[in-house]
Amino acid sequence: MSMLIEARGLHTHYGQSHILRGVDFTVGPAQTIGLMGRNGMGKTTLLKSLIGLVKPSGGTVQVKGRDMTGASPYAVARQGIAYVPEGRGIFGNLSVKENLVMAARAGTKGQRDWTYERVLDTFPRLAERLNHGGQQLSGGEQQMLTIGRALMTNPDLLILDEATEGLAPLIAREIWRICGLIRESGISSVIVDKNWKHVTQITDRNVILVKGEVVFHGSSAELHAQPEILQQHLGI
Repeated sequence: MSMLIEARGLHTHYGQSHILRGVDFTVGPAQTIGLMGRNGMGKTTLLKSLIGLVKPSGGTVQVKGRDMTGASPYAVARQGIAYVPEGRGIFGNLSVKENLVMAARAGTKGQRDWTYERVLDTFPRLAERLNHGGQQLSGGEQQMLTIGRALMTNPDLLILDEATEGLAPLIAREIWRICGLIRESGISSVIVDKNWKHVTQITDRNVILVKGEVVFHGSSAELHAQPEILQQHLGI
């Protein structure tokens, strides 16, 4: 099976700080991966190292078999990798409709499964607010817009960093429902979230990072069978 992303022996520094320490991380087609760990353990740094926002100091990143170590973010995005960062990053001066339409494009295989209409069907709240400016939306609506905009690029892989952070429980539940729909549509995803119960309900595999190293890699069933790992590394 050809991997969408394959990182081997990844090291990343911020100045003198050694953040990632020899991380191996892979995502295959139609896989949903949970990336977990306490704050400050290197999760976001790993994501940024995979997609070119941070340049690794060692190791390799391959995207669909092509060496993309240290490549620019737009070059990685062109390979069908979409990133929804923590903090959202919508265009506040554009309307909901403009945010979505500007991102629309076919996927790497020419697929246009995620159309404007399908995104609005998936996010009915957005359909009610098409002419609202991005800055007029609530935090949950902004998160939906960011995910919807990423889906408009028809990605092969969607990376979600803390998608439910700070959201009301009802809105968070809606985001999890959408994560399930994305999985069912055949798009691979990497999900970083503190809610391990929700994460493990929809993931095929899970990775736990501690101080920039992988301390667990396995299925959701394996993780549930070892509560001591959750206790030790996630404080649960």
